[in-house]
Amino acid sequence: MSLKHFHIVFLVFAILCDAAFWLWMHFMPEDAAAAGAAPLKPYAGLLCLALLGYGVWYVIKKMRTIIV
Repeated sequence: MSLKHFHIVFLVFAILCDAAFWLWMHFMPEDAAAAGAAPLKPYAGLLCLALLGYGVWYVIKKMRTIIV
């Protein structure tokens, strides 16, 4: 696996983990508050969007050079 492929796989897992963290804080706010993670909710959502945007940009930028 090349470094480009690993980068894409890492981005996918990072987006999934961050989205799951945001969803946990959104649908279980009592548990998030008990864990002390409630103030991170807006940052987790923004980070997920930023990672998603970066992932799309990276794939479009590298589409010509990524060997499938």
